[in-house]
Formats: sequence, C-alpha cells, structure tokens
Amino acid sequence: MLSESDPRSYFADLDDPRRDTKNKLHSLQDIIFIVISSILSGIEDWVGMQDFAYERLEWFKRFIPLTNGVPSHDTISNVIGRLKPKQFATCFSEWVTSILPNLSGHHIAIDGKALCGSDDGSKNGMTYILSAFASASRLVLAQHDVVGKGNEIAGIEEVLKMLELKGSLITIDAIGAQKNLVNQIVSGGADYVIALKGNQENLHEGAKTFLDSEIEEKKLSPFHDGIVKDHGRIENRIYYLSSDLSWLDEETKKLWSGFESVGVVESQRTVVKTGKTTTEKRYYISSTTDMEQFASAVRQHWAIENQQHWVLDVQFREDDHIARKDHRAANLALIRRVALNLMRAHSTSEDQKRSMRRRKRLAGLTDQRREQLLFGTRLQLD
Repeated sequence: MLSESDPRSYFADLDDPRRDTKNKLHSLQDIIFIVISSILSGIEDWVGMQDFAYERLEWFKRFIPLTNGVPSHDTISNVIGRLKPKQFATCFSEWVTSILPNLSGHHIAIDGKALCGSDDGSKNGMTYILSAFASASRLVLAQHDVVGKGNEIAGIEEVLKMLELKGSLITIDAIGAQKNLVNQIVSGGADYVIALKGNQENLHEGAKTFLDSEIEEKKLSPFHDGIVKDHGRIENRIYYLSSDLSWLDEETKKLWSGFESVGVVESQRTVVKTGKTTTEKRYYISSTTDMEQFASAVRQHWAIENQQHWVLDVQFREDDHIARKDHRAANLALIRRVALNLMRAHSTSEDQKRSMRRRKRLAGLTDQRREQLLFGTRLQLD
C-alpha cells in the first residue's frame, strides 16, 4: 500500500511519450523509479543509473517488476527527456500538496535558477527553472521551466497557478514587480512582498525618494532583527515600513492590487578580516502593513538561495550536469527537487546533522536508508 507521501502514485498517470510497440520493453514507472532512487543515492549520470539498477537489481524488484531487466542508459535518458515538463511538474505539485496540504500562514518564495549545463549554444540560451519554496518546511512546492531569461515572468505566472495561495505570503525579486502577477496573488487570497528595481523605474524612484526622506527626518521607526555572522562577514539589517502612500497618485495605486505599504531594508556588511563596511538598500512594495511580517518575509526570501539553489548546486551538482537535448534538463531538475523534498521530509534527526551529500552516499550504500528516504520507513540499523 502506498503512503500519501510516496511519490510513485502521483507519477503513475503520466503520459508515456513512446508508442506501444514490441520494442517498448520497460514501463515508464520503472524508469522514473530508477532515476529517483539513483539521484537519492548520489548518482547523477545516465550510465550510473543503469549500473546502479543492475547492481541493486534484487532490491529494485521488490518495488517495480523490471520484467525485461534493467533499461539501458540511452532508454532512461530518452524517456525522461521526452516527458511533457508541464504534466510532470503538475504531478510533482500534487504530490507535494499531499505532504503540505495547507499553505495558509506559510511564507512562499518564488525565484528562478539557471541550469548552466542546458545551454546548447542556440539563440534561445539556457533553461531557467522557476520554483516556489516554502521556507518553514524547506520544501519545493512547484516548478515551471522556461528557455531564456526573458521568459521568466510567464514562468512565475505558471508557478502561481499550481499553488493554493489562500492565506500565504508570497515574496518575489524585482522581476515579479508586475501588475498582472500582483493581481494574481491577491485574487488567490494571498499577501505579497515584492522587490523594486529599475524595471519599475517611476515606482522605484518614488518609493526610494519618499522612504529616504522619511528615514532622514526620523519619521519612521527602525526595526532590527539581530546581527548575522556568516562567511567571514557580519551583517546588520535595519527595516523600515510605511503605509503612507500619499506620495503616489491614486490612479497608479489602483493599478497595483492590494498595494498597502512600501518598505526598505538597509544591510550593513562588515568584512571581519579587513574591517571594511558596505551599505546596501533594497526597496519593496507590499500588501502587508505589519512590520514583523514584512521583515520576516524579506529575511526568509533569502533562504531560497541557501536552502534550495545552493544545495542543488553544491550537494546535487546541478550546474555541472550537461543536458541539452529535448526536455532532459527540466525533467531531471524536477527529479532532483523530488529527491530534495524526500530527504527533508523523511530524514532522521541524526541525518539532519549530516550534509545532503553524505545522506545520499549512505542511501547508495544501504537499502534500508534508501527506503527510509523514499517511503519514510523506520530505520533498523545495527
């Protein structure tokens, strides 16, 4: 019997891209299970996946039939590459919903990440993965891929469509400062904190001029959330938030659904070794007027870099993987996110002290650890 968090049942209805002929020897479900199990065990390349399935054949046969033996690495890569990314991503989102069914009260960061190994040299450039990340649970909630950085806005729209937004708080970098995206968030019953930059030049300059003046005249109270020490730097962040939008003309305000406040974060970074201090200010529009909620949302948005992007690059070596044909880059990226979610949802308290890379190595060495990550089963190790 499959548990609710078992990914197999959610990928069972995927359309098989192959024709039903006598040459179709391996089921789609067998291939997907091999790839997920392999990536959980630290194996990223197609040949390694074939070898791993062959060496662990008896273990795999406990969960999938493998009627015609282990598929070749060419079969594995071709089938994964031909899956429809949108349908695959929808199945992924439905599976995560079973783990985290209610997003009310959750902070969700939406951000894009380039797959460096996907650039085939054409004018389209590399594949970008737009994803939604629940900062408290550290789970990837949804994914949508686009080719070329200029298509990220459309990708964010698709990610938002996959989420039950009601009651959540959405944060997006400056690329998300789009009226249609803000309207989509508010229509879904969510709040937002979105960065401002040059893509909304007039709004950015207006907010900057107003906030800088209010701070200089000490009309706004600063909010401090502590000093952060990391990578040889000491960072002090100061937050300001204002619900006074009198500086903004009423027609412009109406164009931005739910627009209730503007905020700024001043980051003072000091390099411990040299003592050199730099200051940076970032400006935001928001639907919340609660200072602590605003500060928490901004702080947690940065977590997507450390807890998702960095982990995928360093622990899963995502940027080192070359996948330039058909949909291989996007689909393999989604399976990495399946693996990342499984490792976070099913790791033991002892595992939490280990790096992701070490946890993957252990899953490759012992069947019980692999099962524990896949299905949440209890480990019984000597």
